[in-house]
Amino acid sequence: MTEFKLWLEFEEVDPTSWDIKNDFANIHVDLPDGRNYGINVWTFQFLATAITQDINENNNLKGLYIVPPDLFVAELTRECIHATITDLLKIGNLEEVLNPSVLGLEKD
Repeated sequence: MTEFKLWLEFEEVDPTSWDIKNDFANIHVDLPDGRNYGINVWTFQFLATAITQDINENNNLKGLYIVPPDLFVAELTRECIHATITDLLKIGNLEEVLNPSVLGLEKD
């Protein structure tokens, strides 16, 4: 299954304020069968930024660990995320191929 609707926070909330290479955002994936997913996405570069912030702000034992997002991508663009979700759906269900914190919930 590769059909899905994609909502991207960075397109809806102040679209000009995002750093596509070094930022994070929430996305929603809606599948035709009623499953939908809320996914926290970070860029590869944002991981280093988050670690530096934790060290500087004395969080997570001063950067000793970090709680990961659900998905890492090269950039926050519709093209990148659409291609990523399409590929992941070819592998299997998102709740099986992504971080287990991602839950597929049926619509009422």
